[in-house]
Amino acid sequence: MTCILLTGASRGIGAAAARLLERRGAHVIGQSTAAGGAATLAADFADPAAPRRLWDAALHEAGGTIDVLVNNAGVFRANPIDADDAQWLASWEETLRINLTAAAQLSRLAVRHWQDRGVGGRVVHVASRAGHRGDSPAHWHYAASKGAMLALHKTIARAYAAEGILSFAITPGFTDTAMADDYLASRGGPGLLADIPLGRVAEPGEIATLIAFCALDAPPSLTGATLDANGASYVR
Repeated sequence: MTCILLTGASRGIGAAAARLLERRGAHVIGQSTAAGGAATLAADFADPAAPRRLWDAALHEAGGTIDVLVNNAGVFRANPIDADDAQWLASWEETLRINLTAAAQLSRLAVRHWQDRGVGGRVVHVASRAGHRGDSPAHWHYAASKGAMLALHKTIARAYAAEGILSFAITPGFTDTAMADDYLASRGGPGLLADIPLGRVAEPGEIATLIAFCALDAPPSLTGATLDANGASYVR
């Protein structure tokens, strides 16, 4: 049975992915800021020590073997440029810590785990369209964190493919999750759809399908790839 550590598992894309992966027969160990069930571990990534504690707890829960890491946890909070200096910097650093640094810490632990075992593994990074095209003036920090996640993903793919350690990234556009609700409203709600040729935002289940594909089905030659899911609102 494939054992998967999935961060941000309590809602939205993460919850949809957990359900789908479990239906596919995987053992999913989820993370959320507050524990929400027997298979969900609490870890607040604003704490620099939390990723290591989560990894150790998940490894214990898994019986010593984790096969796939899904870096899905993230925050999306406005940070206007006219905020006072201390507030702006604190928001910047919190977002990068949660969205990027925690993912890097967990990826490092996963890579070392697979190297120690002498077997391959998979990392799936849930980034964002914002990592390619940027975001609103109040979301420099979010776009920067997701762009850096894509660079992290590419580096892992190139560095460790020969060891069977694979890396995949998914870059959703707007997705119908609680995290996106406030932003959609602030950007005009239905008017925002004019920028999406498909005419609608993505559903969490659509992104979950891509996560499951990367975690369980994607051929090794796809390592290093980034899969866009944005309704053709950004085409590379």
